Amino acid sequence: MRIDKFLKVARLVKRRTVANEICSLGKVTINGRVVKPSSEVKEGDIVEIHFANKSTRVEVVSVAENASKAEAAKMIKIIG
Repeated sequence: MRIDKFLKVARLVKRRTVANEICSLGKVTINGRVVKPSSEVKEGDIVEIHFANKSTRVEVVSVAENASKAEAAKMIKIIG
């Protein structure tokens, strides 16, 4: 699944266009590598998002095309 879509489905970012923009600005990494919005994310990857002065790091537990709020919480494991 594309990283921009994953960020939206996992509810880490409110809108996919916002996810696309932060990826384009180089504020998202997968396994320590800066990625583009079209980069693929898979189970076991470590995703880090750098917002203004805050950083969120999560491990991808599962990938699903659609997810309810409860399912979205199970898609990731917050690392720090």
